Amino acid sequence: MTSPTTVQLVGAGLFLIALIHTFSTTLFQRLAHRYPRHEGSLHLLGEVEVVFGFWALVLVLFMFATQGKAFATEYVDSRNFTEPLFVFAIMVVAGSRPILQLSMAGVQGLARLLPLPRRLAIYFLALSVLPLLGSFITEPAAMTLAAMMLRDRIFATDIPQRVKYATIGVLFVNVSIGGTLTSFAAPPVLMVAAKWNWDMVYMLTHFGWRSALAVTINAAAVTLLFGRQILAHAADGDTDVRRLVPVSAMVVCALFLAGVVTFSHHPAVFLGLLLFFIGYSAAYPRHHDPLILREALLVAFFLAGLVVLGGQQQWWLQPVLTSMSPSAVYYGATLLTAVTDNAALTYLGSLVEGLSEQFKISLVAGAVTGGGLTVIANAPNPAGFSILRGGFTDGAINAGWLLLAALGPTLVAVAAFRLL
Repeated sequence: MTSPTTVQLVGAGLFLIALIHTFSTTLFQRLAHRYPRHEGSLHLLGEVEVVFGFWALVLVLFMFATQGKAFATEYVDSRNFTEPLFVFAIMVVAGSRPILQLSMAGVQGLARLLPLPRRLAIYFLALSVLPLLGSFITEPAAMTLAAMMLRDRIFATDIPQRVKYATIGVLFVNVSIGGTLTSFAAPPVLMVAAKWNWDMVYMLTHFGWRSALAVTINAAAVTLLFGRQILAHAADGDTDVRRLVPVSAMVVCALFLAGVVTFSHHPAVFLGLLLFFIGYSAAYPRHHDPLILREALLVAFFLAGLVVLGGQQQWWLQPVLTSMSPSAVYYGATLLTAVTDNAALTYLGSLVEGLSEQFKISLVAGAVTGGGLTVIANAPNPAGFSILRGGFTDGAINAGWLLLAALGPTLVAVAAFRLL
């Protein structure tokens, strides 16, 4: 490990503070109620989506004060913000009423084939099929669709909080591992697929079938475990016939979604498509609810902050990873993913030459396994967090309870990747 610079040390310290802040947002929410004079500032600091963006701003201001304007601006310009921008665009499009109704129609069709009550079948499919669909429409889109489908049926009801935490824990883990059927949908896979020549066949044979099995087991377990509560409390969530959109609107929005996914690496193109989509939704307001622009912007801000702070962690992360054996790196990556974005881990691994194939597989498998443990572990998690948090007490999701809820599904993923 090379001697870190002052900026790198401060960056690591701020990253640690941001991580602690992430687990302390409920404290700020309580303080906001206790001290109404400063309620606005405390509520702002209690927003999980604001945390990393806030501390990233502190880092940039430190660079500006100690290294000068040129250093600070060059560092920010050197960061790649494609992922935050893409998540913003895909959330807005995927969260539109035509896309949700199209997805719901598909889920309801599959639900009729299952030997389960309708509410349970839809719940199971939202936690299994939609996360696996993320391998094709990208994980952020799958997270948005699943979260919005579950929001009105589970999280907006008076179902016990333990069921909500179990549900979001399974959702986060399943989305993280469910994107590994292909080489272009999961951010940690995307970072290495081209360099390591991993195509769809490779992903299916080394990752995909294990992920599909773990996703199914996780979804089935939580469905069976809380089946009675779901049947007793969950809402049907049927769409009012007066709010049904025509098939033509669904097709148009599906084309916009496909375009954003196809050009996910080209911000100028997918942001242009997003602007056209916003114009289309404004031209046909009867087919659209208000777009989730605020939620999407907050998630993009969170991820952008993670990109800025994460850029100062390579000096200690890469030596830690490369010092491990192929077996140890799986568990190391699973744990490290909980405190840093999993795509950052695999990206750092891609910079090292001469890694064995087993090391590469273990690194990526560990990165996706731990992707549901915290809100920062996987890029789509903040999207699900933003959509679903209103269903929890005081509108806040406790990071500790989320970690505990995700442990069981994560252990199932560990068994799928390490024992099979």
